[in-house]
Amino acid sequence: MTGPVERGEPVPDDENTPRIPAPRAAGDDLPDGDRAPGDPAQGERGGSLPFVPGPRETGRDVPPERTGTVRADAPAGLGSPAVPPSHVPPSHTVLKSLLGAWALAACSTEETDAVEAHLTECAPCADEALRLRDAVGLLQAERTLDLDPLLRARVLENCLGRRPARIPVPVWAAPYDAEAARLDALLNDFGDAEWHAPVRLTWFEDDRRAGRRTTVAGVIGHLMTVDAMVATALGLDEPVPLDAGAAAAGPTARTEALWRAAQYPLTRTVREPWREQSHALIRTVSFAGGGVAELDVPYGEFALPLQDAMLDRAFECWIHAGDIADAVDYPYDPPSGAHLHGMIDLAARILPATLAGRRRAGLASPPRGLVTAGSPGRSLRLEIEGVGGGDWYIALDSPAALASPAHEVAHVALDGVEFCKLAAGHVSPQEAAVGQLGDREAISDVLFAAASLSRL
Repeated sequence: MTGPVERGEPVPDDENTPRIPAPRAAGDDLPDGDRAPGDPAQGERGGSLPFVPGPRETGRDVPPERTGTVRADAPAGLGSPAVPPSHVPPSHTVLKSLLGAWALAACSTEETDAVEAHLTECAPCADEALRLRDAVGLLQAERTLDLDPLLRARVLENCLGRRPARIPVPVWAAPYDAEAARLDALLNDFGDAEWHAPVRLTWFEDDRRAGRRTTVAGVIGHLMTVDAMVATALGLDEPVPLDAGAAAAGPTARTEALWRAAQYPLTRTVREPWREQSHALIRTVSFAGGGVAELDVPYGEFALPLQDAMLDRAFECWIHAGDIADAVDYPYDPPSGAHLHGMIDLAARILPATLAGRRRAGLASPPRGLVTAGSPGRSLRLEIEGVGGGDWYIALDSPAALASPAHEVAHVALDGVEFCKLAAGHVSPQEAAVGQLGDREAISDVLFAAASLSRL
């Protein structure tokens, strides 16, 4: 037996010394003629490459795709290529560990397919998946599919901040522009079934609730023919011409004439003329300039300045969009705070004249303290809470009197959306959630006057 060899000492070339053959690379046992050009076994100059230990020599786990010893282009019979990982179904343990990520929708497409295929075969995993999905639903706030109603305003504000509009939309026309755009977005994906969904329109008439059944298409026809009153005041043509008597009448008569003139119930085709007319209105008032704001728009028995008429059209567009959304069971948000404030302000400014008209018709209590025009008189404080709210003082005895906090005899407080629904005839004065203080008779007169602002 020989002793240990010192480092650096040459190894004796003894034929009795056992030799360990050097490991051969894959393919060394093949004849040279059978090796493919560039075969790693030949090396750059035909020699062998350094030996790389395989999984058996190292004892380490190697991914399945690295365990094959035969190239993909090797001749048949020299070994089988490794099976790609995608062809190997994941184990039950792996799939179970993916249930949490699947519930959060964080899996890849392949993982999702594998998990869902497994859930059809494994009842315990299916139960666990349902529990996880329910838990995820509790963690996430419920969201509506509607876009944020302020999104359009924010985008426009950002764009106009970078490049101001050459012809800006007047401030008093912006609410109608926004509400028409929101309604148009709601109608965008409606099919035939939605366009023919029944809608019940309600309003107050002689202190009684009135109503009329129509369809979604009928509501758009109603909006179109009343918008046409503003369009004709601006010199535009009506999208659907009416007879002379109906054209000069108020909103209700015009709508009834349109519905009667249609040989068949209105269909989705009514959307395009309504949409084109709304665009024409915004375009016309924008190019007309500020002087057109005071142009009178006849409403049959009364008239409104153009700027108030555009607010009125925005209000009705929002209210009827809500009617349509209710008919198809879809959520619909109120207008932005600034636009809602303008609509409430219009109703508050009209209330004194409406109250005087009801008094002449015997529907309200007689005045208690007449004063000369412009002098302060008995007043009711209307406090609107929430977004778009504020305080308004309503003259009780005469529209010519000056409403004054010093002459307040009653105080009413209610939410802004609730007040708008009262003014639209969707909530009765008895049903309105109102905080009341002071003269009960004055409060009742004002609430009924607000409900009588509604019409078809």
